[in-house]
Amino acid sequence: MKLLVSPMNLAEAFEAIEGGADIIDVKNPVEGSLGANFPWVIREVASFSKKHGRETSATIGDMPYKPGTASLAALGAAIAGADYIKVGLFGVKDAKEAGEMVKNVVKSVKDYDSSKKVVIAGYADFYRISAISPLELPRVAANYEVDVVMVDTAIKDGTSLFDHMKYGEIVEFVDLIRGNGMKCALAGNINWNNIEFVKKIKPDIVGVRSIVCENGRSSMIKRELVSKLVSYLKA
Repeated sequence: MKLLVSPMNLAEAFEAIEGGADIIDVKNPVEGSLGANFPWVIREVASFSKKHGRETSATIGDMPYKPGTASLAALGAAIAGADYIKVGLFGVKDAKEAGEMVKNVVKSVKDYDSSKKVVIAGYADFYRISAISPLELPRVAANYEVDVVMVDTAIKDGTSLFDHMKYGEIVEFVDLIRGNGMKCALAGNINWNNIEFVKKIKPDIVGVRSIVCENGRSSMIKRELVSKLVSYLKA
């Protein structure tokens, strides 16, 4: 189980690495759940992370149903140095639209560099934004060269993944992904009360930000909290 921590700048990336995070996920919380950061920030963090033996992920946004826009953004993140390119299917309503988004994002990234990994993210609170259910995504993603399927939360109001999906649904989500030959990632304001459930489910990747910030999602990541989380996950 790898720990993915989402810094928004180089200083936070340093804290995440010092705390023991496995994947450094560059994002911009100001622009949403999977808000995209600037190419030069991705490049700077990717270069720094590589020197410290860490992989880098980059979000390209909570995307509307615009396959061309998503594909171009994904290519930009890949060129900037991200190992994982993550797209949130925020404005995607059904499996047909999801298929078009996934197909074109994957082609854009893999044509540039086949070693890059594509992460498709759905939202546990999909019903609040009229988006596709995350339980539909494993079957859609399996038709293309998707590497990881993730579930997050779209609206950051203090509720977590476990407030919007039942434990059994999350287990089903993970099983569907693995059954289709991909890796699974759980995120969505995971807090200290959720850690034992996460450990039981055993996703391939756990994605966090708020839990390792000193005072909420918009504050600074602290290495002590990252280290504490690493210890909890690996105990």
